[in-house]
Amino acid sequence: MGVGAADVEGRLAASVGELDTVAPDFSPALDVPNGGVLCALPALLAVGLLADVERHLQLPKGYYGLDSLLMLLAFMALARLKSIEALRYDAPGEWGNLLGLDRAPEVRTLRAKIQLLAAEDRPEQWSAALCERWMGAAPEQAGVLYIDGHVRVYNGRQTQLPRHYVARQRLCLRATTDYWVSAMDGQPFFVVNQVVDPGLIQVIEQQIVPQLDERVPAQPDSEQLDADPLRHRFTLVFDREGYSPAFVRRMKEQRIACLTYHKYPGEDWSEEEFSPCQVRLASGELVTMQLGERGTCLSNGLWVRELRKRTERGHQTSILCTDYRTEAAPLAAAMFARWSQENFFKYAREHYNLDRLADYRTEVISDPLPVLNPDYRHLDGKVRSATGKLTRRLANFAAMTLDEPIEPEHVEPFLRRKAALREDIETLQHELDTLKAKRKETPHHITTDELPEEARFLQLSTHSKQLVDTIKMIAYRAETAMANSLREHLKRPDEARRLLASLYTTEADLLPDPDAGTLTVRLHHSANAATDQAIAKLCDELNATETVFPRTNMRLVMKLGST
Repeated sequence: MGVGAADVEGRLAASVGELDTVAPDFSPALDVPNGGVLCALPALLAVGLLADVERHLQLPKGYYGLDSLLMLLAFMALARLKSIEALRYDAPGEWGNLLGLDRAPEVRTLRAKIQLLAAEDRPEQWSAALCERWMGAAPEQAGVLYIDGHVRVYNGRQTQLPRHYVARQRLCLRATTDYWVSAMDGQPFFVVNQVVDPGLIQVIEQQIVPQLDERVPAQPDSEQLDADPLRHRFTLVFDREGYSPAFVRRMKEQRIACLTYHKYPGEDWSEEEFSPCQVRLASGELVTMQLGERGTCLSNGLWVRELRKRTERGHQTSILCTDYRTEAAPLAAAMFARWSQENFFKYAREHYNLDRLADYRTEVISDPLPVLNPDYRHLDGKVRSATGKLTRRLANFAAMTLDEPIEPEHVEPFLRRKAALREDIETLQHELDTLKAKRKETPHHITTDELPEEARFLQLSTHSKQLVDTIKMIAYRAETAMANSLREHLKRPDEARRLLASLYTTEADLLPDPDAGTLTVRLHHSANAATDQAIAKLCDELNATETVFPRTNMRLVMKLGST
């Protein structure tokens, strides 16, 4: 039964198919490691961890219930266990105490359960339902959506994935790309995985916009759009990778506003065009920005709004927008809040191990995907190399012409060197012309089934990762909600997340009282009195929710120490 297993009757019943799932049953326990993570349960349930989950995820009969497994995975994420294998080195009985079970499942069992939950497209359906829930709960957040790609490096050897440029490492590495759709404060709504990255514009048009059409709440209907030609349904915010006048026009025709940086801003505007504006950032902070605005005609004849922010040093940042109604200050706040999504990527990589593979399976690519032709890449590399060599020799030839000697005894050797260099230049020019002609005749892109055998690759399995990523999104949203509440009680609000990370790994005593119907989580004291005061106030807010532990009648009561 495994180390720490004490429920002999329940496990025997499950082994012969006589038990659907074991019900949580708490016993008194002292000094339980990671006991503080139970403080996150009210937030996890409020975010939707177990809301209608049975409609999308199913498990066969067994000892561990669906709710217990999902809570365990969410608790592991919040406690900064960065992989499923990390559970192997923690006491299973202690994790079982947090779930009301005799022990947590071992890693092999947990992986098998995750694969069962990830069968077919169930994680995608669950994630879509959660996205609709989150957008419906905060329609003002769903009106302005941030889209950015996150390159996920693959260091395994099971398949040779195409290479991507990884900006944070400044290298071209084998990787896949995840495109995240988030709110202004960085909280994610959903993610789209790309085996082969076709680029931000194609992903937005082909995959993201169709989903947003169905999920974004409070969109104006056709009559309202017809009555107001300048009205839009929602706004997409992205970086310079998505800059394309043709793409912006296509989005405008669908009544979707775009907000992005100008890729070719041109000359700076005069200082007189800027005026101070009060801008409220996504964090609530009120700052003063020097903003200016003009109407700008793009290369395809589309007129858009161009906003510019001028810094004290005179640097100007240009923003293009097809939202013709909103004032300049909120648009500037929306554009510069794009860094909240970058901060989410950085935080999730460090604390939730966002790039970690959920499993190591590979799958055959069912539908042919367009990829860069290896022959084209090879020829393009040769063209670049030959161009560099030719440029250097032309520079040397020009320098020799300027430094031509006057003395007769030096003229003849100089002319021989110059003639040899000229001959080398002509040879390189002929070689470059030949390579360019070959490159022009070679298709830039081919499909995956047209790749030569040695260049073909498999795709990484994404179903388990979709499930784990969804749980990480839930954990991050729950942590964000708790951090927003905790900041009100801290002198240094920026330390809220660090304090919560410490709280989740704090030891606690579990004191069930069946007669009173309560499960008291008695947290151990922190390092200083100020932190204790903030945690005590947070516990009062959590207790006010009167959260009942799933599948029990026990209400959670959080308290600090002996108070």
